Amino acid sequence: MWNDIRTLNILTRAMLGVLLLVLLSAGYKWVARQSFFDYRVIRVKGAHQTPLRFVDEATVRSSALPRLRGNFLNGDLHTMRAIFETVPWVHRASVRREWPNKLVVTVEEYEALGTWGKDDDRLLSVDGVVFTANLYEAEQEGRLLELSGPEDSAPEVAARVKDLQAWLAPVGLKPRGLSLSRRYAWTVELDNGTTLKLGREHGPGQIKARVERFVSVYPQLAERLPNGMGVIDMRYPNGLALRLRTNGGNSVSSASRVNGTYGVNGINYTNDVIEDDAARPEEKSDI
Repeated sequence: MWNDIRTLNILTRAMLGVLLLVLLSAGYKWVARQSFFDYRVIRVKGAHQTPLRFVDEATVRSSALPRLRGNFLNGDLHTMRAIFETVPWVHRASVRREWPNKLVVTVEEYEALGTWGKDDDRLLSVDGVVFTANLYEAEQEGRLLELSGPEDSAPEVAARVKDLQAWLAPVGLKPRGLSLSRRYAWTVELDNGTTLKLGREHGPGQIKARVERFVSVYPQLAERLPNGMGVIDMRYPNGLALRLRTNGGNSVSSASRVNGTYGVNGINYTNDVIEDDAARPEEKSDI
């Protein structure tokens, strides 16, 4: 073999190729370790050219930069994206590199719908995602809705808020709070101080039908009861029950708020209970 010139040439070329690869690998590793390629600039912008309200470069640098590993040459973009998505208010993030040491982060922020549960820093987004953020920042443009429910019900609660906003719009009311009990019974706090007990939904459209029934009699109730309605229980097949509230806002059973018996849309309203002859609670253990 050692007398075969052709074989020796092949072996020589192979050894030189291996040596070249080793040198290139060592050179790349040496270059990659140079501070010149460390990320020095992070530019943050909103997705779809939307201005950012809560996320800025200072927040991103202080929250994410210390946890980034690697540099322009060897940083993993998927890992970096996951790190940026842990920054408060960041819903989704995409990351790209710009030569030689710059990161461009495109951010889609959460849009807060309301608070979630009893923790002040847990919020619910309009698309039903629970996230953590500063409540003071979230309420700069107005008070958020007070929302609660089982942990796996967040998307359902967010969707129900949108439904209620549409269903109550004809009478100019808006939900101020919404809760879903462990038995999946709905209770709505309205912006006029009224509480609606809607109960569970045993069939498609049942909650909507109860809200529509309330909407149909609300103008007459508002005229008859100028001091407010307190708590209205809609868990009746053909009527509703009303617990009035005092001027101080406390709910009490008081006949003095309604004198006599009168009817609206075929439903009889007597003292603090509003019902017709067939009205009986459909649900006794929902709330």
